[in-house]
Amino acid sequence: MKIIDAHAHIFPEKIASAAVAATNRFYSGAASDQVRAPEEFSAFPGTARDLVERSAAAGIGRSVVFSTATAPRQVESINSFIADSCREHPSLIGVGTMHKDYPDFASEVARIKELGLLGIKLHPDIQRFALDDPMLLPLYELMSGEGLFLIAHTGDYRYDFSTPLRMARVARLFPDLRIIAAHFGGWSQWAEARECLVLPNVYVDTSSTLGFCGQDAAMKGFAAFDESHIFFGSDYPMWDPGIELQRLLALGLPDRLLEMVLAENFENFLKL
Repeated sequence: MKIIDAHAHIFPEKIASAAVAATNRFYSGAASDQVRAPEEFSAFPGTARDLVERSAAAGIGRSVVFSTATAPRQVESINSFIADSCREHPSLIGVGTMHKDYPDFASEVARIKELGLLGIKLHPDIQRFALDDPMLLPLYELMSGEGLFLIAHTGDYRYDFSTPLRMARVARLFPDLRIIAAHFGGWSQWAEARECLVLPNVYVDTSSTLGFCGQDAAMKGFAAFDESHIFFGSDYPMWDPGIELQRLLALGLPDRLLEMVLAENFENFLKL
């Protein structure tokens, strides 16, 4: 069976361990009675090579990879790193990054296209800006015109930056912009996501959902969103891709839906 992991992070080797530790600290502080991690967060290396090896061992053929610029000065180097990693590892599909305060959206969007990256990833809760900040609207307009998709961490009960409602506003403002609202549309805000993000240009992935929200909430997500708008995602290096795949398989989804979620949906998404 063909499998595409639509949500994975990679980092340069010299900073990977620190980046993984920082990510784990961010999410370990989110534990609550409603949101529990199923296990200790990973100590996986967070490098392209490790992801490729783990994915191959699990039968995952391709992985969509990105990283997050926490400051404007990081944007260009991260985009170059992702493109270089994809050239070195052909199984990787690259997505760029951007920051609200980057001085020239147009030039870097053009360079992202030249590098062969297919979209832009934002993580508003780490980057500390709202998804629908007016300063980002010109970026979304550029992306829509250039055919780049947006993938964004969406939802966190601790913050107001990335709520499903903010993502819905962006989706309605830019109906031609293809959007992946990560974590079933709203990490730790899954019910809100089901209420406002069932929109024609919004897609979701399963990353950091199956282990956190439990089988019942996951199945509600599969019931709420269009079957063709759901992608498998592991959120490596928080989780091992093979383990996340097993969590998905354990849901007992119909074979046809499973085929769609594991690869077909994302392949069709890229053709749009």
